[in-house]
Amino acid sequence: MAKISTHVLDVSTGKPAGGIMLELHRGLFPVAATQTNSDGRTDAPLASAATLQTGGYDLTFHVGEYFRAQGAETFYEQITISFLVDDGKANYHVPLLLSPYGYSTYRGS
Repeated sequence: MAKISTHVLDVSTGKPAGGIMLELHRGLFPVAATQTNSDGRTDAPLASAATLQTGGYDLTFHVGEYFRAQGAETFYEQITISFLVDDGKANYHVPLLLSPYGYSTYRGS
């Protein structure tokens, strides 16, 4: 089933990053707004087969609030990952590996 999903791992602690607010937009249009659970994932896909369209998406993670809640300083207030959906029938898993002063991402399965 086609969908957009994510998860966040805090590599500075080696644990899932729960409680991070995030938003998914397609152009100027909001698609989803939610937060990560205690496993660093969202409870439901950000977009499913019924709503997934081809085109550009922006996934914004509000990480500043997360690090402040952990009592940690951070360089980042928000991290936005822009990506392209070119097949409306495929899965797009967009993980975020996070630390206070760096991050990486990739297209997962």
